[in-house]
Amino acid sequence: MADNIITLTTENFQDEIAKPTPILVDLWAEWCGPCRLIAPILEEIAREYPDRIRIGKLNVDEHPSIAATYDVMSIPTLLLFKDGKEERRIVGARPKHALVAELSPYL
Repeated sequence: MADNIITLTTENFQDEIAKPTPILVDLWAEWCGPCRLIAPILEEIAREYPDRIRIGKLNVDEHPSIAATYDVMSIPTLLLFKDGKEERRIVGARPKHALVAELSPYL
């Protein structure tokens, strides 16, 4: 995992999403094929926009309460938070250009 990607847990989740820099939270699992497909794309986005957006990864198998709190029914689900509020939800894997287009207001 890239150095600028944050591993989220039940303990640090609220603190990380409350920060002023937007954070894109990747809700994923080890066994999820599409999750593995978008992981390198998220690493590229983290490297290309380090001062504009943060990337956080939350393993839903290890922290199911957060997935339940946000009604995550399918993975990968990407939740974009700004100042602690969910601003955008992207469900399913997308190519890089599609993700960047959806995130462009925050980049």
